[in-house]
Amino acid sequence: MITASPAPAQPSPALADWRQLWREAVTDARELLALLDLDRLAGKLPADDAGFPLRVPRGFVARMRRGDPRDPLLLQVLPQLAELDAAPGYSRDAVGDLGALAAHGVLHKYAGRALLIASGSCAVNCRYCFRRHFPYAEEIAASAHWREALAHLRADTSLSEVILSGGDPLSLSTAKLADLTTGLREIPHVRRLRIHSRLPVVLPERIDAEFCAWLSALPQQRVVVLHANHPAEIDAGVAAACARLRQAGATLLNQSVLLKGVNDDDAVLAALSERLLEAGVLPYYLHQLDRVEGTAHFEVDDARARALVEALRARLPGYLVPRLVREVAGDPAKRPL
Repeated sequence: MITASPAPAQPSPALADWRQLWREAVTDARELLALLDLDRLAGKLPADDAGFPLRVPRGFVARMRRGDPRDPLLLQVLPQLAELDAAPGYSRDAVGDLGALAAHGVLHKYAGRALLIASGSCAVNCRYCFRRHFPYAEEIAASAHWREALAHLRADTSLSEVILSGGDPLSLSTAKLADLTTGLREIPHVRRLRIHSRLPVVLPERIDAEFCAWLSALPQQRVVVLHANHPAEIDAGVAAACARLRQAGATLLNQSVLLKGVNDDDAVLAALSERLLEAGVLPYYLHQLDRVEGTAHFEVDDARARALVEALRARLPGYLVPRLVREVAGDPAKRPL
C-alpha cells in the first residue's frame, strides 16, 4: 500500500508589529461609530469621553457587528452619557487600592502575594474599568527600574507570588519586563509570577516570539490571567496567542466581569466558557461590578447574578463554571456570592 508523504509543515505567518497596531488604535468615538455604520449615534456621545478617553485596537473593532448599537463588544468601549450620572454607593476607589499601597506601585491586600502596578497604559479602555480614576502618574512600580518594588518584595519573605497588573503590564516592552524578572531571580521566596492582561484578547499580536522567549525562560511558575467577557472576543488570533502562551509554559485562566447588556445571559456565559476551553483557558472568576464612578449602568443585581451561575451549573461541567465573587475593600480575599 502506498501512502502519500505528509505535507511539509507550513511556517506560521509572521505577526504584525504589536507596537504599530497599538499606535493605530481608534481613539475617536466618532471614528469608531463611522467604522461600524453607526454615525447616527454621534449626537449621543458624552463630551470629552466622559473624562475617560476611548481607546480600542482596530482588530477588536473588526469583531464587532456593523450596524448594531447593542453589540456587546462595542458596549464595553463606547463612551455613554450614563457615565455622567451620579449613583449612590459608587466612588473613585471602589476596591480600596489607595489604602493598600505598601510601596511605590505595590498593592499588598492578600496574604502571600503582592500586586505591582506595572503600567498605567492599556490597549483598550474598558468603560467599566475599576481603575479608571487611579493616579497612575504617581504610582507605577516600573519606575526607577522597579527598585522600590523589588526592595519591598525582597524584605517580605511571606510573599510567594508576584502579580503584574496595571493598566496592563503587557503594554510594557519585553525588555522592561525582563528588567523586573532579572531582579526577581534574586528573591528565592518568590516562586510564582502571575500576569493579568487583556492584551492577548484585544491585541493578540503582543504575544510575539520575543515575549514568548522571555516567558519560557523564567524560573518561576507562570500564570497568565486573561480578561474576556463575551465569546465573540475570542477569534482565531486570540486562540493562537493562547497556544503560544501555553507553549511558553503558562497556565491560562480567565476572569470576566458581569455586565448588563453584555454577558448577563446564561447562554452567553456558557458559550464563553466553552470557547475559552477550546483555546486552552479555564474560567476562573466572574466578578460582580466594582462600584466605580461612571459604571453604574453596567450593574447586574446579586440575585440575577446568582441565578445565572446556577443556570451555568445546570448546563456545564463544574470546571467550566467560574466562581462568582465581589472584591470588597479590606476583605482578606475575594468575597464569594
